[in-house]
Amino acid sequence: MAQRETHQGFRENMLLKIQGFYGHESYQSRLMRCSFSKNRRMSEMKEASFPSSYWIWSSPVGQLLLTGDGHGLRGLNFQDGAHPMEIDQEWKKERGPFKDVIRQLEGYFAGRLRKFTIPLALEGTVFQLSVWNALNTIPYGMTASYGTIAKKIGNPNGSRAVGAANGQNPVSIIVPCHRIIGQSGHLVGYGGGLRIKKTLLELEHRWTSPQSP
Repeated sequence: MAQRETHQGFRENMLLKIQGFYGHESYQSRLMRCSFSKNRRMSEMKEASFPSSYWIWSSPVGQLLLTGDGHGLRGLNFQDGAHPMEIDQEWKKERGPFKDVIRQLEGYFAGRLRKFTIPLALEGTVFQLSVWNALNTIPYGMTASYGTIAKKIGNPNGSRAVGAANGQNPVSIIVPCHRIIGQSGHLVGYGGGLRIKKTLLELEHRWTSPQSP
């Protein structure tokens, strides 16, 4: 009997401590509310993880698939390359959300624009995002190696991982992964193919050379 009362007293004491920590809200209600909030956040993240609209733009280097989610540009994919992206049936085809993207791309290919100011909605690991941010620091008309980017993000031994993240860049041209070359100065793999990579580098070089108009 005494053992049961001791156990009952311990349980009541613990409940009082829990109520004191969480206020008048019960521990069970708190858990349910936290679970609901977590599920809601996961649902919101899931909803935000897919493009909602797209447009295909005919560029000087072929068909470019532009995708967005209402918050920014999520993807720029070379549809004439070896790895064209499949268009989801739920995506809405509309040019409106991509007018500024197209305007800036036109300026880039005409040699009038050297730095993009397009809102991006990139998703990736912390490491991938750090690599993509570092790519944006490579000046127009210049190149860098995997090793240079690895040192820039504080991981000097991460050249191989940088190469993998570079290959996963979802927004080609605008996030300039084409400016990455091998340590020896040779061109290395590119999602759109080496021909397009060479074209982009030659374009930038032409507009930064002293003889450029």
